[in-house]
Amino acid sequence: MKIAIMQPYFVPYIGYFQLVKAVDKFVFYDDVNFIKGGWINRNRILIHERPAYLNIPMEKASSNKQIIEISVNYDSKEFRNILKTIEINYKKAPHFEAVFDLLVGVFKKPYTSVADLAIESVLMIAGYLNIKTTFLRSSLSFPHTKSFNQTERLITIIKELDGMVYINPIGGQELYAKSNFDKKDIELQFIKSENIIYKQGGKEFVPWLSIIDVMMFNSVEQINQMLDQYELI
Repeated sequence: MKIAIMQPYFVPYIGYFQLVKAVDKFVFYDDVNFIKGGWINRNRILIHERPAYLNIPMEKASSNKQIIEISVNYDSKEFRNILKTIEINYKKAPHFEAVFDLLVGVFKKPYTSVADLAIESVLMIAGYLNIKTTFLRSSLSFPHTKSFNQTERLITIIKELDGMVYINPIGGQELYAKSNFDKKDIELQFIKSENIIYKQGGKEFVPWLSIIDVMMFNSVEQINQMLDQYELI
């Protein structure tokens, strides 16, 4: 059983979905502290053919609050303009209609927190891409582990899911030692994306944008081929 545990990100880049597809069970780590300047409430798309941030405005966001404690600011002009921004900049893309309809489905629902919105964006996109991974939320399935230290909590969650392999983004090499997981009979692997290039709307290709950009310019079949372009270290 392969497990991944990650904070929920809003319409994340393709590497996030490579991790999702690579495992049997994916846990949204939604009851940890919010990270300012991270990817929980934002990602990049092409705006006027240049990379720019698409943000989910929040109310009283703080790194002292858990992700599930931070509300979306529905009244802000920025939130109301999100779909319009996407439409204006991608309406000529070959897969615009299907992808835009999906995004409308994400935004038409009310959410208690930014975590809920980010999670729904991942779930709906995973469904669109026919990814069969099982999803869980740490706040719902593992609240009893919140008092544990970081490594202990991860190991406990993996064990409770009968996991034998824990796959982490490549950046996790700086955070986690394989020896700590080996002691608990868990193989720690790191996923490293290969260079992914596709025909894009801009004049010069911009890599690692939101999955929105990938979906606008590629079919589901093409994207699934890209999702397998990685190595495990």
